[in-house]
Amino acid sequence: MTQSEFEHIAQQLRAQMLKVALDFFGSQDDAEDVAQDAMVQLWRYCEKIDSGRNVSALAVRVAKNCCISLYRKRQAENQRSHSEMDSRLLNQQDTSGSPQELLEAKDVQRMLTEVMAQLKPRERQLFEMRQTEGLSNEQISAQTGIPKTSITAMVSAARKKVFTELKRRMKQ
Repeated sequence: MTQSEFEHIAQQLRAQMLKVALDFFGSQDDAEDVAQDAMVQLWRYCEKIDSGRNVSALAVRVAKNCCISLYRKRQAENQRSHSEMDSRLLNQQDTSGSPQELLEAKDVQRMLTEVMAQLKPRERQLFEMRQTEGLSNEQISAQTGIPKTSITAMVSAARKKVFTELKRRMKQ
């Protein structure tokens, strides 16, 4: 495929990749980032793409791979930030707590981190905005563009998943 052929269909491909990323993350900003990365990757290899190949399907595949890469990158960042938070919590220990209590608190924090990592990206984002950042549903709606009723339902479902899984793990 020549560069002029690529430029001719670039807008259509970008729209498809943007939709894939928006469906995956639910965030316009993330979708724009993914679409941009995917377009750059396609541009780099446009001369190697066979003209008879379904370029639209290739663009969707590249967008999905970019979504997964960004998701994994964020997961790794979340793990690092949770580890840093754990170490800060341990360094700020209340000297009145027994070693057993401190160990149990650390174990609960580890389980919470693991359980939250199992949530879908959108669920985790809304759950953290509500529970960690203390934002109201109205504030979350303003930032994400998601209707308040949907936020209420999604945060409630995420809270239930976290609670159920923590309860299950503590019984073991």
